[in-house]
Amino acid sequence: MKKSIFAVCDLEASYTRNLADYMNERSHTPFEVQAFTNLKSLEEFAAQNHIDLLLISTNAMCDQVKQMDVDRIMILSEGEAVPRLGQEPCVYKYQPSDQLIAEVMGYYAQTCPHPALEPMEEGKTEIIGVYSPLGRVGKTIFALTLGAILGENRKVLYLNLEDYNGFETLLDQSYSADLSDLLYFARQKEGNLIYKLSGMIRSIGKLDYIPPAFSPCDLRDVRCEEWLSFLRQIGAWGDYEVLILDLGNQIEDVFRIMRQCGRVYMPVLEDKISRAKLLQFEKNLSALECADVLEKIVRLHLPLWEGEAEQRLPESLGAGELAQYVRKLLESAPGEAQTEDSDEMEQGKNRMGDRTWRRLFLNRQEEMEDDQ
Repeated sequence: MKKSIFAVCDLEASYTRNLADYMNERSHTPFEVQAFTNLKSLEEFAAQNHIDLLLISTNAMCDQVKQMDVDRIMILSEGEAVPRLGQEPCVYKYQPSDQLIAEVMGYYAQTCPHPALEPMEEGKTEIIGVYSPLGRVGKTIFALTLGAILGENRKVLYLNLEDYNGFETLLDQSYSADLSDLLYFARQKEGNLIYKLSGMIRSIGKLDYIPPAFSPCDLRDVRCEEWLSFLRQIGAWGDYEVLILDLGNQIEDVFRIMRQCGRVYMPVLEDKISRAKLLQFEKNLSALECADVLEKIVRLHLPLWEGEAEQRLPESLGAGELAQYVRKLLESAPGEAQTEDSDEMEQGKNRMGDRTWRRLFLNRQEEMEDDQ
């Protein structure tokens, strides 16, 4: 997708340079960023190039700017009264850069006339699901670790689709907008979703993520077709090589979402109750004629995640026993059958593949019947 031009003009050179550097460091931005510290250089550039969005300070704004080849103008305000040269919206200049850019991108997404993106090219964006019918199995920390390690060499976007994710506390962050706002926007202005999305993206090291929904009700109201459309648009953007879906059970038709994944990692446990729940899960898949989903699942017995490491999030994602486990897991070809030994599993050194898991479940069912 050809990038639009986003120009920043502020007579305060250090501010302009820092904001432009911040935008350029955000590799996911759909804009080509141009920075100017005087009106003359801005006018010369605009004479040769069409500017899609201009962010300009109050002291630089004048009638001359209105004559330039610019689609959208937004005023960088320091809190003072803005000259009434038109109906340009304002954004407060001295706020965290991520919040400022989120506001600017939100405005542009609401007002720009760009048509919807083309459907995703098959195979262009790899989608990996992480799901488990069990609780307290380390699913989210595994998904984050997986994303962090894949992000060392590839561009990765992580989406948490759980009802209670705890991200604000876990990462010591506050979010002015989250996935709920993005999904609501998609319903209203689907073709410009990428501009809204690009302003909301946060990062944990090299792993990008969208702030998860705060209210579980917001996710439960999203229809499966909306999720599929959302995934197609991210894929059509083409900016990410890998999309990781941390799936929860409240998602409508979650098995259909799993069908979009090339593989689904499923952390499990080996106690009797967990085995019973997993067997029910497998029977449910069979009853719903989802054998294709079954083939995508790779069951995992994760090493214990130590409490001390949790205190060091997010820095600890790429190190420690779990990270070593994930690196070994990724060394094997996706979908390739693996085996695991129970003794190695207890030591946290196992790796689990899943082509034969249906047979294993039947064997375990017989063991449970013998126990009774």
